[in-house]
Amino acid sequence: MDAETMMGTELRGLRRRRPEIAGTVLAGTDGLLISTDLPATDATHLAALAAASFGLGHRMAATARQGEFHESVVHSTAGCVVTYPAGQDALLTLVAAPGADLVALRAEARAMVDRAAPALAARRHAAPVLRPPDPHAPLAVRTPMATLPGQRPRRDPHITWRRPPI
Repeated sequence: MDAETMMGTELRGLRRRRPEIAGTVLAGTDGLLISTDLPATDATHLAALAAASFGLGHRMAATARQGEFHESVVHSTAGCVVTYPAGQDALLTLVAAPGADLVALRAEARAMVDRAAPALAARRHAAPVLRPPDPHAPLAVRTPMATLPGQRPRRDPHITWRRPPI
């Protein structure tokens, strides 16, 4: 089973066990969406924001010399958004209703990430399939900019820089 399918199953199971969770997003630390149960537009934005939050939290923990980043929590009037690292290259973001038990939620999220860790690691180490170059393909042709139509000639070929006006 691939990581996306496994994580989709895990995310749905987490929502069944924890009704206070309104949505879940699994994203890479680069902000790209891996799996979700939120609407697509919200999920892609939330994935990017989770990566930014992770980067900021990671940097703050390192700067304050307080160890590794464990979670980021944003409390709002309608609930909270919690982001956890999920392996080395992924982030799990949960959207929870107000009054959610964050300690129990953390334990549940960590257990889910531990179960899915092998699939996430396999996804990270999967090498892209590269096709060998076609030996019969034509070579690339470069056209100098000066020979393109519509190009204006320079005033003086020796002047390459102009001082900006003061």
